[in-house]
Formats: sequence, C-alpha cells, structure tokens
Amino acid sequence: MTESRPASDAVDPAAGSDVPAETVTESTEGAGARSGIAPSAAEEPQAPAGPSFDDIDLPAPLRRAVDELGFTTPSAIQAQAIPSLLEGRDVIGVAQTGTGKTAAFGLPLLAAVDPSVREVQALVLAPTRELAMQVADAISSFATSMGGLDVVALYGGSPYGPQERALSRGAQVVVGTPGRVMDHMRRANLKLDTIRFAVLDEADEMLRMGFAEDVEEILSHSPESRQVALFSATMPAAIQRVAQTHMKDPVRVSVTPQSSTVKSVTQTYAVVPFKHRTGALARVLATSSAEAAIVFVRTRAAAEEVGSALVARGLIAASISGDVPQKEREKIVERLRDGSLQVLVATDVAARGLDVERIGLVVNFDVPKEAESYVHRIGRTGRAGRTGEALTFIGPHERRALKNIERATKQTLAEADIPSPRDVSKHRLAALLTQVPERIERGRLELYRELIGEFVAENEIDPLELAAVLGAMTVGDEGPGAATEDEEFTGAQLRGDDRERGDRGPREATPTERGYTSYKVGVGHSHGARPPGIVGAMTGEGGLHGKDIGKIQIFPHFSLVQIRGSLTPEQMDRISRAKLGGRELRIGPDRGPRGGKGPRRDAERPFRRDDRPRRDDRGGRPEGRRRPFRREG
Repeated sequence: MTESRPASDAVDPAAGSDVPAETVTESTEGAGARSGIAPSAAEEPQAPAGPSFDDIDLPAPLRRAVDELGFTTPSAIQAQAIPSLLEGRDVIGVAQTGTGKTAAFGLPLLAAVDPSVREVQALVLAPTRELAMQVADAISSFATSMGGLDVVALYGGSPYGPQERALSRGAQVVVGTPGRVMDHMRRANLKLDTIRFAVLDEADEMLRMGFAEDVEEILSHSPESRQVALFSATMPAAIQRVAQTHMKDPVRVSVTPQSSTVKSVTQTYAVVPFKHRTGALARVLATSSAEAAIVFVRTRAAAEEVGSALVARGLIAASISGDVPQKEREKIVERLRDGSLQVLVATDVAARGLDVERIGLVVNFDVPKEAESYVHRIGRTGRAGRTGEALTFIGPHERRALKNIERATKQTLAEADIPSPRDVSKHRLAALLTQVPERIERGRLELYRELIGEFVAENEIDPLELAAVLGAMTVGDEGPGAATEDEEFTGAQLRGDDRERGDRGPREATPTERGYTSYKVGVGHSHGARPPGIVGAMTGEGGLHGKDIGKIQIFPHFSLVQIRGSLTPEQMDRISRAKLGGRELRIGPDRGPRGGKGPRRDAERPFRRDDRPRRDDRGGRPEGRRRPFRREG
C-alpha cells in the first residue's frame, strides 16, 4: 500500500536536543508532484526539494538504479542526508514515514559496500518484521546494477535455516529486527566486526518497543570506525543518549512539516480506571458523530483484545499491529477509506504514515509515554483542513503524564464526561428519528399501521408507550439490570480525593493453588499488561508451556502469576529481562505485603529489592552470568 506522509506535528522533534550536531537543516515540505525515490510500499516520495540527483555524487551503478526507477528529484530528507553520508559523516535524520528516508540511508549504505568482499559490511535495524522486509526489498532494488551484492532480511516468525544459509553465503547487507539479529549473533551465524555502515531505522519505535538493550548490545559488537545513520520520527531523551554514545559528531537533518495538525484538533481527556476502559470506549464511539475513528493502544495483544471487544459490542471494528501482514493491512485500511469500517484499533508502529480523511476521532486508550508520540497519534485526524477530536484515557494516578503532554503541545486539555448507557440509547434513537420524515415520504406503511392498530386495541396500550418500547428494542436497551458494571462507569465514581486514589486501593490475592508457586511480575495495568502478553513473554523466555501457567492477577503496577512447580534461577533471570510494553518483567517470588506471610493487602509496592535479580557493575547482567558472546579481536 502506498501511504501519504503524515500530517505535521506541533512540536519540532529536533528542538531541545543536546546531541552534538554540526548542522541542523530544516525543510518545509508541501503537497505536490511525485518526486524522489519511492523505495517501498511504506514510503511515498515528496515534492521537489531543490537539487536533482544530478547534483548528488552517487557511484555510477547507483545512479543507474535511480534512473531506472524514473526519479530525478530527491525528497528533502534525501537531498540533505545523502551528501553528508557519502562524505562518511554520521547523520541523525528527524523524519517521519513517507519522506523517502529509506533511500536517504540506503543509497549511501550501498556506496560504502564492496560487492567483491563476501562478508557483512552494512547492518540496518528496524523495529518490525514488515519494516525489515520492506527496507530489504528497497535496498535490493537500489542494488540491481551492483553485481554480486546480496541483501538478507532477518526477522522473527520465519525459519532460521534460510537466513543462516544466506549469511553463510556471504551476504554483504543485513536488515533485521533486533531480536532476530541477536539470535543469529548468539548462534555465531552473524559477526559484526566487519561492519562499515550501521543504520537505526524508526529508532524511537525500537526503543519504545523495548529493544534499547538489544540495540546497545548489537552496536557494541561493531567496530568503532563504522559509520552510523539514525532516523527517527521523534527525538526523545533515550534516542539522544544512543546518539551521544554511538555516534561521532553527527550532522542532524530535520524535515519539518508545513503546518500544525494539533491546532485543528479538539483535545480532551477522561479519567477512567483501566478495568472500565473498554466499556467507556464503546460508549464514546457509539455516541461520536465522527465518520471513522482510530483507537491507539500500546501492544499487539491489546489491539487484538480491544478490537474483539468492540466487535462484540456491535461496532464495525478491526485491529492492526506491526505483526499484521502487509496485504491484510492494505485491506483493512481500504475498508477504513471506503466507509465499510468504522473503528481501527492500532499500535503506534502500525499507524505510522496512515492518512485517511474520514478519521474524525482519535482515542488514546492509554497515555503515550512520550509527548511527541501523543502529537504523532492525534495527527491522524484533523487533516486536509478538516477538524478532528482527540480523547485520551488516563488513570487516576497519571496526571503528571497529562501535564507533560499539555506542556509539549502548549494546550490545556479539557476534561470530558464519558457517555452513560442512557446517552448511548438517546443518541441511537435520535439518529433513527432523523430518518422518519424521509421514510414517511417513501410510503408503503399501511401494513404497519394495521398491525399496530390491532395491537393497541387488543392490549389497551397507550400508542406513545408502544412507540417507546419499540424505540428501546431498536436501540438495544434491555432495561434495568442488563448493563454491567463495566458499561455503567461514567467517571462520576471518581471525584475529589477518590479521583487521585482511583483503583489503587487494597486488593486481595487469589490463594495459590496446590502444586503451584506464586510469582510477582513488575508490570501491571498501568503498563498495558494483559494476560496474553504475560503468558507470551514467560513462555517465550522461560521455556515454559502454557499449561504451566495458572491464575494471573493484574494490579495497577504489578501482576501475580501462579506457575506449576517453581522456576530455576536461570529461568527467573531470562524472564526478568523479557519486556512487555517496554518494561522489564522483573519476576520474583511473591512474598506478600512487605515480604510477610498471609493474604496480600498491599497493591502498591511493585517489587521488593530482594526480589530483583542481582546485577553486577559491568553491564547490568546477573552475577555469575557470562556474556552470550564475546567481541572477537
């Protein structure tokens, strides 16, 4: 699918960075004719930005590839980044999906590679399987005139065998996700001591998804002399630290969009405890006048769960995440465009570059960790001169995060009331009543007048009462007692001091079943933890089977998991380093409140210090544990 570039952000992602940079180049891009390289389905070229490719000193084989692709004018990010990279400089590129950044690093990368040398010379790290595949395909298309050059994509969910064989044949360019790249390094299939050029693509997404340590580890095994290009849509502090550690006097180039989307979006928030959010979301969507809506969640598991819950409530909804195949993603987005889909539930990475004019509402199911991510999310609405709405759910204890967003956007968010079931019924019936005059015009109502007249006479019922009953049945109002606690929450329960305490009160732990051991995990509702995600992380890293995991209780800041038998120290170590929503699981035996015995009544202390795996002073690894591999030489 070809995606339009995202609308602009109110916050300059490069502003305030303390990363050393010789040059900060900014460019304003407007809509216009197609130009620049269009290397993949994920990126659409930009309007002419000044120079042509004739002005860029590309090697002859790459220039032939550019000509064969039919492009003469580079996009803004290409015109700014390619010359510096060709000079051997490190570059930080602040650019969103859709600006042609794959060519901005892909062409200089190939210029640094010697096809006659059968060893890995260039590495590109990408956050998702789909992006890794797209980048690998794009670089391969640029290299069509470079005989003997091989590009291999390394990503999870695919057999190791073909990837191992491609590496053994001497592929010169590796594009992969951090996790699978680390796996091949551990298996000694991949050595990075010959790397000349390294790229971090969508760096902010990689760090948000919990790959920070993997990226650090991978870069530490490459030569210090290698060249580094870092591309990111936003520039949070974590990205700045990576740049300071692994880049040498980088040139920074930034593509600043033309106008602010935030100003055309009405922004509100609502305080909703996590357990009530799905019901509250369903009622917000049911009463919205927007043609279509996007709901942002943090994890793939949450996207699937929330999407399924909305479908169960009668909404026409679908979910996408970084794991959804490109063809399926294209079908879903097309449904959103043509009006056959009302609600899209998406993770941040899946919605990068998504441009659908029908989107009139964005709901943040949880507060984005970075204010810049918030701006990026709400930029999916209020496009092309239209207005939009953005609603953010926050927990009773997340007001600080809200203040950070308000400071970053220089706007104060108004508090919104969550619609009640009564509001939903009223909205649905009002929508039906607007169709009455047109239906009367069309006629053919004699049959219904006759039947209703007979029913009124036989049952001696007031016609207005009958109309009210028919209206309630039509909108799905089943009367008192039908609504669940989840559906009834409107926010009125949280007022004053209660709003600050929210759902953080005492909780009782479920008694541990016989033959099981209770463990405490350092992620909870506030981190987006859900049972499928916890099970997946524990089975994937701890060598457990699903049947080994018993009851799971998720509290605001931690979770309790019952496991058949007990975990070995090695299993606890591996599981502790696994991440969910960017946060380590940090598993340890459940010692109850303050480590004592008896039922738990303290739901606020996420971890005892003694529960955490001990770490040494040399790299954050547990004592007695050797590095999985050593850098040779």
